[in-house]
Amino acid sequence: MVNNKPNIVYIMSDDHGYQAIGCYGSRINQTPNLDRIAEGGMRLDRCFCTNSICAPSRAVILSGKYSHLNGVKTLADNFDGRQVTFPKLLQGSGYQTAMIGKWHLGHGGMQGSGYQTAMIGKWHLGHGGNFDPTGFDYWSVVPGQGRYIDPEFIDNGTKKTIPGYVTTITTDLSLNWLKGRDPEKPFLLMCHYKAPHGPWEPDPKHADLYADEEIIEPETFYDDYRNRASAAAAARMRIDRDLPKRIPKYVAPEGLSPIDDKKWKYQHFIKDYLRCVASIDENVGRLLDYLEEQGLTDNTIVVYTSDQGFYLGDHGWYDKRFMYEESLRMPLMIRYPREIPA
Repeated sequence: MVNNKPNIVYIMSDDHGYQAIGCYGSRINQTPNLDRIAEGGMRLDRCFCTNSICAPSRAVILSGKYSHLNGVKTLADNFDGRQVTFPKLLQGSGYQTAMIGKWHLGHGGMQGSGYQTAMIGKWHLGHGGNFDPTGFDYWSVVPGQGRYIDPEFIDNGTKKTIPGYVTTITTDLSLNWLKGRDPEKPFLLMCHYKAPHGPWEPDPKHADLYADEEIIEPETFYDDYRNRASAAAAARMRIDRDLPKRIPKYVAPEGLSPIDDKKWKYQHFIKDYLRCVASIDENVGRLLDYLEEQGLTDNTIVVYTSDQGFYLGDHGWYDKRFMYEESLRMPLMIRYPREIPA
């Protein structure tokens, strides 16, 4: 049987700001493998999420409906898996589907219409331990946010702990599913990385990356929030005040001036964040290499995005819960050689 339908590899990270991607003009890191997607296809510069929080944004992408229609308006809302989603539609058209990684959308209803499906990576479409992704022949997802080191996965309903680093494991599971699929059928693979969501815990092999560098501060790092609503000044995501004190490595030494304290905290935060991004880039390269080795590149749509943007010191903030461009704007690159000129 000749397969004329394009395969789809949908890669989504969590909290990856466009400011930390090479093809978007990053001044603070390099992402050669993510750039391969843009260089071989298209980079979209005006992609915005509809709800800049993890689970609601993921529910919008999955269902194609605004938050008030799909039912996931906050992190506390479960996703009703009985509603129509794009994996179910692909399943009904003969696609094998898989979901691997961060799900975080709670538990849902009925499985799809009997086609093979898979999801691999960070899903983040629910909370706690209730998981039932629908529309997938295969799913293996982390509970809630998941752990960076030795994560637990729920594999088609069975819990198991896998030794290692979560980004690499998510990729391993994705590649295993790709290798075991039916080669005569088109496939949808959703590979969802937990990284670089906080608390930012790098792969040990990247622990010293940027150790001897000083990362450039964003132009708005010293924003004083003048002439704007008081909410901007009150937002609880300031690097100088709100980084989690329960994490010792973000507690600055005593005796620093307020400015030096802020500088110190930024360097420790941003370096860990970029170390997590480095692992994503490395593992995306593994997926792209597999497609090339198997002769699948020309007939496979590869998408890379994040569930929303993120403040990387912009306006003196981290996180995403304020309606400025850095949190609403998403990276989005698409490569499909058959239809999209580079």
